[in-house]
Amino acid sequence: MTLRTGLIGLGMMGRHHARVMRTVEGTELVAVADAMGDPHGVAGGLPLYRSIEELIGHGVDAVVCAVPTGMHEEVALTLVEAGVHLMVEKPIASSVAAGERMLEAVTARGLTGAVGHIERFNPALQELRRRVDEGQLGRILQVATRRQGPFPARIADVGVVKDLATHDIDLTAWLARSKFDRVSAQTARNAGREHEDMLVATGRLANGAITSHIVNWLSPAKERLCVVTGEKGMLVADTLNADLTFYENGSVETTWESLANFRGVTEGDVVRFAFPKQEPLLTEHEAFRDAILHGTSRHVSLQEGLDVLRVAEAMIFSADHGEAVAL
Repeated sequence: MTLRTGLIGLGMMGRHHARVMRTVEGTELVAVADAMGDPHGVAGGLPLYRSIEELIGHGVDAVVCAVPTGMHEEVALTLVEAGVHLMVEKPIASSVAAGERMLEAVTARGLTGAVGHIERFNPALQELRRRVDEGQLGRILQVATRRQGPFPARIADVGVVKDLATHDIDLTAWLARSKFDRVSAQTARNAGREHEDMLVATGRLANGAITSHIVNWLSPAKERLCVVTGEKGMLVADTLNADLTFYENGSVETTWESLANFRGVTEGDVVRFAFPKQEPLLTEHEAFRDAILHGTSRHVSLQEGLDVLRVAEAMIFSADHGEAVAL
């Protein structure tokens, strides 16, 4: 079976979806839609529609929604009513309540719903998770992330927490296989916009691991870093370059007494791994396809997307009210 796919939202992210959707085996991109037209020339020879209803009318099995976050619920519910599988860009919705309605509708119809948390599909993080699952780190003690860079002018409807930090919330829980239990956060608004542009957050997962997250839109240098520390060492993923490095806890005895007392563990071997590196967006689309056709669960489900949004809103609440929030 070949899935007939459609795309709504032809902005900066939509054009990348269109490029990749043309290459996914077992699927055919048959039409695209955007109320504002096609500023990047995405359609090519495909039919270009102005609304989700027109796109559905063309005949599609699954649709990728790259519209602004505030439109996710409306578009998703229209697709569900028509019996169409869907993947929405992250975050799942503009509010937890909207995300709950989307999840309820998709579940009731037995459709596949996915959220485009693309960072989970970065090859460095895919390899990191594989090694964590194999026990290379032993018990996970801490997950720390840094996600910083200049402000993207295309983002207008949400702040840095729901736009950028949702990546780190998702990948942290996914890598550690544990949900957030508690968060505490500080935010700032320095660029004269309605929404926050800086975040510093800490958290604790249900499995006892602690987390820290530095996220902002005000750094002149772009940084995407995830550090997972365990009993046996530390894995560091640089997702900008899809690099993964392992810092092993050393097994060589330290005879310098004061140094040994201070460090607690000794420095062991350092290894930078080589592994296949497929484009994350393609991996994400393949996971969505396989969920529809074969019932696999490599995709980011609507439930997982909703869990991420709950944590994001808890961080915003914590920052606004000056108190830690239990999830």
